[in-house]
Amino acid sequence: MNDSIPGVLPAGVPAPSGALPALAAIDWQDVRAQLERDGVALTAPLLTPDQCDRLAGTFDDDALFRSTVVMQRYGFGRGTYRYYADPAADPLLRELRERLYPPLAQIANEWARRLGGPAFPATLAELHEQCAAAGQHRPTPLVLRYGPGDYACLHQDVYGDIVFPLQATLMLERPGQDFTGGENVFVEQRPRSQSRAIVVRPGLGQALVFPVQHRPAQGQRGWRRHPMRHGTNAVETGRRTTLGVIFHNAR
Repeated sequence: MNDSIPGVLPAGVPAPSGALPALAAIDWQDVRAQLERDGVALTAPLLTPDQCDRLAGTFDDDALFRSTVVMQRYGFGRGTYRYYADPAADPLLRELRERLYPPLAQIANEWARRLGGPAFPATLAELHEQCAAAGQHRPTPLVLRYGPGDYACLHQDVYGDIVFPLQATLMLERPGQDFTGGENVFVEQRPRSQSRAIVVRPGLGQALVFPVQHRPAQGQRGWRRHPMRHGTNAVETGRRTTLGVIFHNAR
């Protein structure tokens, strides 16, 4: 896989605003290595505590969201999540989404070559053009809030025919201080073998990168798909708020 040239941005990607300098310091080789080894990857903190507080606070502004889902109504678990009406209207969310996408697209395209799937475009804008052509117009970034006893059942965030294979979750509260419990849980289904559980505890401002549907794994007869699902363990005390950065749009 070819790496990005430091300091050179793909056409259509805005220059850094200066609000998120940690994005430029992400070790993408390490992210790739973690995904290969563990199926999920954890970055260093990308958001400051103040930025986490501000994004967590958006949950209470009804005007920002196109949809609110109370999870227990649908058997999804317990808790509430809200989809942003226009993710580009928030400068932090816009920059996170637009600048995380290109290096993740490189990883996604390596996965596509291994598994014989279609390639993905270099920029988020081009991905959204593909989504629109497939009838997927609704933005998918969301903020999720859990209180004591709340949890998320294992699931996949597919939303339509166009599925970008990687997504990110950013922790907006302080584990062990603002809440206890609420670990991120992943289950990887391995062909002709028992499933594997993965538990991750991201810290404040850290991003957790993981597959939407499956990841490639080397087998005796070549590359094969390992389906993966993700969820959240029950929160024991306090309030847990996270930001979900999904790149493809929904129908």
